[in-house]
Amino acid sequence: MADAKVIPFGEEPRSRRAGRRAQGRGSKSSSAAASSAASSASEPASPSSSPSPSPSEPPSGPGPGRHSLASVPEQPDAVEDRMADEKHGPNDAHAPGPEAPRPGDSSWDRRLAEGLAFLRRRVTGDYEVDEFGYDKELTDQVLMSLIRPLYENYFRVEVKGIENIPSDGGALVVSNHSGTLPLDGLMMQVAVHDNHPAGRHLRLLAADLVFMLPVVNELARKAGHTLACAEDAERLLERGEIVGVMPEGFKGLGKPFGERYKLQRFGRGGFVSTALRHGVPIVPCSIVGAEEIYPMIGNSKTLARLLGFPYFPITPTFPWLGPLGALPLPTKWTIQFGEPIPTDGYPPEAAEDPMLMFNLTDQVREQIQHTLYKLLVQRRSVFF
Repeated sequence: MADAKVIPFGEEPRSRRAGRRAQGRGSKSSSAAASSAASSASEPASPSSSPSPSPSEPPSGPGPGRHSLASVPEQPDAVEDRMADEKHGPNDAHAPGPEAPRPGDSSWDRRLAEGLAFLRRRVTGDYEVDEFGYDKELTDQVLMSLIRPLYENYFRVEVKGIENIPSDGGALVVSNHSGTLPLDGLMMQVAVHDNHPAGRHLRLLAADLVFMLPVVNELARKAGHTLACAEDAERLLERGEIVGVMPEGFKGLGKPFGERYKLQRFGRGGFVSTALRHGVPIVPCSIVGAEEIYPMIGNSKTLARLLGFPYFPITPTFPWLGPLGALPLPTKWTIQFGEPIPTDGYPPEAAEDPMLMFNLTDQVREQIQHTLYKLLVQRRSVFF
């Protein structure tokens, strides 16, 4: 009993205490490394949010009468965040995603704003109209939009050779004319407007009857149409415009269905004289599909004289079905612009040479007729 060594309560042997100190230093270094790795993986917390240890709180280390605290299990959100960090990296986990589109950026809002601005300009008179009455803004935003569904969805117009229309400077587009009503001129205008790479506009020469009809007169002027006379055509060509002319006139527009795609006489060749005076190219144009929209099987000349029209058409549906009979048949159209015929190589006095005018007129007519026959052979059917 005298040799027994008494160890005071709470004291341990030196070897055990030394081992515990080494173990404590290792755990502290590992916990410091873990905390530094965690701080690099996430943003540091603010000092106000980190809990400070209470002085009266007992140490958490093991010892007599003390138990180590059990680790709190990770929450499901924390597990998903950790898995996302392992998969994409800590920086990508908090990276902001693509910004959601704002309501003000939608195309409908832009269209509404443009429409309101357009209406404001129309009300205040802040728009331009040229000396012929052509309203470019109204034509681009309203008139073309009204005709385009008929062009794209009803007649399904196919355009060929649009590159033959020059990108700048004046030119004279000469086309065949048919269909009882002059829808072919409108379709040709949309074809140039929507397909030309330089965004050219076609200025059509129309008959006097167009400008004698109410409402139609104003709309034709706004769309860029003008009288079919040499004076107006020359003024447009001097300004570098693309001018469209249909030399057949009412003879081609109101010919019977049995003579479809057979060109009528091209007048006296006045369009050739105009082109020679200004040295602009002549672009032949052939339109297939317009002949069948109103198959004209008869002509009431008595009604035509009473109404002041050049003809009064009778078709399989009109006037028997009333207004419904005025609906055109949904034929498939093809518009082809041929290779231009240059006129700048002739001397100024060539415009007064009747033989030259006759030869050039015949050349343009033959080129249009030949292209019509070629397109008819290639066409699968009238409606497809």
